[in-house]
Amino acid sequence: MTGPQTPLLDKITSVEALRGLSEAQLPQLADEVRREMIRAVSQSGGHLGAGLGVVELTVALHYVFDTPADRLIWDVGHQAYPHKILTGRRAQMASLRQEGGISGFTKRSESEFDPFGAGHSSTSVSAALGMATARDFKGGHNKVIAVIGDGAMSAGMAFEGLNNAGASESDVIVILNDNDMSIAPPVGAMSAYLSELISSQPFHSIRGLVKEVASRFPAEIERTAKRAKNLARELVSGHSLFNELGFFHIGPIDGHDLNHLLPILRNLKDGQIGGPVLVHVVTEKGRGHPFSSPSAEKYHAVPKFDVITGEHSKSASNKPSYTAVFAETLTDLARQDSDIVAITAAMPSGTGLNKMAKSCPSQVFDVGIAEQHAVTFAAGLASEGMKPFVAIYSTFLQRGYDQLVHDVAIQNLPVRFAIDRAGVVGADGATHAGVYDLAYLSCLPNMMIMCPADEAELKHMTFTAGHYNDGPSALRYPRGTGTGVSLDFAPEILEIGKARTLRQGRDIAILSLGTMLQNCEAVVDKLEAEGVSTSLVDARFAKPFDKDCIKALAQNHLAMLIVEESSPGGFSAHILQYLAAEGCLDGALKIRCASLPDSYLDHAERDRQLEISGLDVTSLTRLALGLVQPKRQAGDAAS
Repeated sequence: MTGPQTPLLDKITSVEALRGLSEAQLPQLADEVRREMIRAVSQSGGHLGAGLGVVELTVALHYVFDTPADRLIWDVGHQAYPHKILTGRRAQMASLRQEGGISGFTKRSESEFDPFGAGHSSTSVSAALGMATARDFKGGHNKVIAVIGDGAMSAGMAFEGLNNAGASESDVIVILNDNDMSIAPPVGAMSAYLSELISSQPFHSIRGLVKEVASRFPAEIERTAKRAKNLARELVSGHSLFNELGFFHIGPIDGHDLNHLLPILRNLKDGQIGGPVLVHVVTEKGRGHPFSSPSAEKYHAVPKFDVITGEHSKSASNKPSYTAVFAETLTDLARQDSDIVAITAAMPSGTGLNKMAKSCPSQVFDVGIAEQHAVTFAAGLASEGMKPFVAIYSTFLQRGYDQLVHDVAIQNLPVRFAIDRAGVVGADGATHAGVYDLAYLSCLPNMMIMCPADEAELKHMTFTAGHYNDGPSALRYPRGTGTGVSLDFAPEILEIGKARTLRQGRDIAILSLGTMLQNCEAVVDKLEAEGVSTSLVDARFAKPFDKDCIKALAQNHLAMLIVEESSPGGFSAHILQYLAAEGCLDGALKIRCASLPDSYLDHAERDRQLEISGLDVTSLTRLALGLVQPKRQAGDAAS
């Protein structure tokens, strides 16, 4: 199938070529960029809706401003696909989110047009203020522009940045991309005209003159003059929170109308407003989506799809996802116990809580992109006898760590953390990797951490968490489908801290945590085929772990291998510390830890990321044989 016809885009090999176009050609270019983006995402998968909504805005920003000298910072990066297409990466879009290809987010090492990397939301304003301040220190004159979506405005960090920027009076431009909140009056020609007027040089010359004259009067007269000035501004731009924060507020304007965007952006580039400016643009998320009435869930993040039909190219599988198993089990619990509630930070579908919300709507809370608030909100619920589950991706729980320590753990409140996307995450790469949670949770006193080996274990552990009230707990499980084990059983409450022994041997003991068990079982089969007698233990609990079981493994085997899908400093570190304290490392025992490397893993398929990390079956088998064979050979020679 041939791709879309893009004659104008084909000529854009650089931003200089873009700026060589006439304004009359820009709407056509925007249409072609939108078609090219849909084609690229259909082949690679990725985030679709956000980028489709900012095509015209992206074209206008690069057309008016002198990027990359003028710094353009995209919040999150979901909306940056058109930006990548226009900044020399069009040919690489087919490799989007694939091993060796370009990132699904902005990335400093990828292009000079990406001055700041972002995979998490709400960082753009703070970063932009930092860049603007550095520019001022160095005597520079370039512009700094942050583009932030309205959803990201629910995060506290965004308002911290806005508050600081407003107080600093630094020359920084914030563009609020409003595609859902409808926080402004209707956009129209009058609004566009007034926005252009107040951003123009004549207006600001008058504004500056009023300010200068007023400052020379006594204080009371000066206050009166300022009130008059503010009144005049409110007449044309309206009163807003952003005015109160110290921003000069322009808009709302139609983010798809280049005739409105271009003159306002030019005024901001060429004028002498001074201080922070917020431009409020209204866009349509998913604009130009090729399929009729798509839901937000379907076009936010999508797998590969057919451009004609819109059908997703998912591999056929009858195995449920770990997310679905957790959600179904929690929903069953919630039906039986009205004290059980669930909290999500703007990810009801991603965490499966949308299913629970249908059955128990009063027991599910979506707090928006506000992870810190979500954690402390859960702590408040727990303090009053409720049984809260915070369902969250591992990578996003990082944002609420202070609250987890201060508000939950120190007070020993029974908040349950359902940590989805734990471990490597494939195409989303380093910014979304869920590899640090074991390290930063297991160091906390009284924290109970469960790691299911398969979906059946996840069912038991979710049920266990619902009945655990002795303190905070965490349940970590990976992205994707389970192993296909039967789920036709009633869940049971597990004995806290108890491991399960699956194979009994004498040469080497393999201690597995979480879903690494499947690879470890395959390793055991290979070792047994080589004549190596092997014990296999599923730890189940990262904390508290089964001390008696682990000490026995160390005392009764020639070697020991600990396997976890986690960063260094996680489960293995605590096992080694315990064995050392017990004197189990003073003798002849050989022990190795197989975990993720002390480096950031770039985007690739999950299995490939495990292979790179040495956690695939072949690598683990080689490591285990290296521990045992020299000792077995020495023993054979002695006999």
